Amino acid sequence: MPVTIEDIAKSASDWSIEVTPAGATKIESFAGILEEGTTVNVTFLPGSDPLDTIATAKRLADDGMNAVPHIAARSLQNKEQLDDLLKRMTSEANVREVLVIGGGVVGINAARMAMGMGAQVTLADRSVKRLQEIDTLYGDRLQTVYSSRANIESLLPRTDAVIGAVLVPGAAAPKLITREMLELMQPGSVLVDVAIDQGGCFETSMPTTHQDPTFQINGIVHYCVANMPGAVARTSTLALTNVTQPFISALANQGVRQALINDPHLLAGLNVHNGLVTLQPVANAQGYEYVDPRQALAS
Repeated sequence: MPVTIEDIAKSASDWSIEVTPAGATKIESFAGILEEGTTVNVTFLPGSDPLDTIATAKRLADDGMNAVPHIAARSLQNKEQLDDLLKRMTSEANVREVLVIGGGVVGINAARMAMGMGAQVTLADRSVKRLQEIDTLYGDRLQTVYSSRANIESLLPRTDAVIGAVLVPGAAAPKLITREMLELMQPGSVLVDVAIDQGGCFETSMPTTHQDPTFQINGIVHYCVANMPGAVARTSTLALTNVTQPFISALANQGVRQALINDPHLLAGLNVHNGLVTLQPVANAQGYEYVDPRQALAS
């Protein structure tokens, strides 16, 4: 019994569809075998050229498909190459709207990169003061909204990518997008959970690796790589040590107790001392009594 276009379309609703750039060259027209709007993942194999991935994504977009191109971090030479590829994805694979949840350092940098891609970016945060600061910095280049369930739900149907950049110091990240909220999103949309090391801020998040970075649930692509900076290990190590070196020197030269007493910023990082929990969020999350860190150091 021959396979019909209707058979393929029915299967496409239950399974993810992938194509390699090499395999795509053997297909004259995707529109002839797939329904318009079908999500097609463009896989990246070792040794592939990222430009071939972009070209395949463009063909899919031209044929009316929702292309989801994959780019392996290990294939990139530098940040400039990444920026170029992201811009081409935006212009050729039609990524248009990005939602960033969290206005801290990670969220702002994610928003800046998305704006550099030419995407329309909305940033959500629960601090009105922080939202005002971001408005002052970026003006009409970036939209800001208060982070509430109602506001997030209203944005999801028209968002191509959601970047979760929420961190509660010392505690698990809150679940800002539930499994049922995935139904509001378009198939092929992407969730990037930067908070995965703190348990993730999406209910459907599960830790992944740089070798196998994504998975799909209900047609939504999840990127939840633990220790994301590990993709650029040398650069991220240099950045971290540049910031932490003064604290390490203070601990070595002054001793732990005196260094903590002398530097309120270092003291704010103390979690436990002599069996006493000295960070309020940790005490709340673990059910322990909170003790002021100066009091603990004096004990």
